[in-house]
Amino acid sequence: MGIITVKTLWDEGAKALSLTVIAGEQYLDRKLPETAMNRPGLALTGFFQYFANQRLQIFGLAEFTYLKSLSDKDKNKRLTELFEQQIPGVVVTRNRKVPPEIIDLAEQYKVPVMRTPMVTMNFVNECTVILEKLTAPQERIQGTTMELMGIGVLLRGDPGIGKSETALSLIERGYSLVSDDVTEVRRTSRGRLVSWASEVTRYHMEIRGLGIIHVPSLFGVAAIRRQTELDLVIDLKKPTGNEDRTGIYPEMVEILGVEIPCITLPVRSGRDMANIVEVAALNQKLKELGHDAAKELDDKIIDRLTRGRVRHG
Repeated sequence: MGIITVKTLWDEGAKALSLTVIAGEQYLDRKLPETAMNRPGLALTGFFQYFANQRLQIFGLAEFTYLKSLSDKDKNKRLTELFEQQIPGVVVTRNRKVPPEIIDLAEQYKVPVMRTPMVTMNFVNECTVILEKLTAPQERIQGTTMELMGIGVLLRGDPGIGKSETALSLIERGYSLVSDDVTEVRRTSRGRLVSWASEVTRYHMEIRGLGIIHVPSLFGVAAIRRQTELDLVIDLKKPTGNEDRTGIYPEMVEILGVEIPCITLPVRSGRDMANIVEVAALNQKLKELGHDAAKELDDKIIDRLTRGRVRHG
């Protein structure tokens, strides 16, 4: 998503972070180039050589205790030097009263000042998660996403191939829908992919010939998940006769720079696709635990052939 503004953070996290604007509300459109936050302890002592001026500045108990130890003249000087660095915004934690000097400087240098009742460390942790989410690379993908036994599975395929019908059968078996037809995906800081549904279509499915259904109303809240990590992509396609029959060399698909295992499943009349997708998810889970059935069988065959050559050599 790139660089965001303080207002982007406000719109996304004001409720979760219990934020209120104390001063400079008209300046919320200031850019926020970095997702990390900074506690300006050293800056308040006058040291700016390595000052992170592109980060949100957090004033907690330590900062206010230090400011109280200064004379009014020194306090004004240090705070002025801080605001002169063109900081994007200030957050005061623990619901502490904001000194009038900060409010005056915020108006002078056009810097928004916000306040939260949260403890400083808790605020920093939760705000970092929100900022990383806002700035993470995102993509919208055609496909239906399910969660099976903790494995996130993206079902792709041409319109009418049976993605939603397969997902509906899996829901009836006790698995959970994440999104139908269109899936939002973002890359986390850990190099994983997280998928979820858009706000408009969340919890709904389109079944051809039936129309739109509301999944939790029909199957209960256990039938839906708000988001899941993406572990496997399954392409549903018409048979070609060239499908992989061993799985020794799995295909990979790249999404947002992350490689995900990909399986192509031929769709035939009368074939229980939900059952095959279920087995594919379970097999992927076993692979993540270090148990690869195809590779183990291949190793056994090679070992048997090798021993046979030795006996006849």
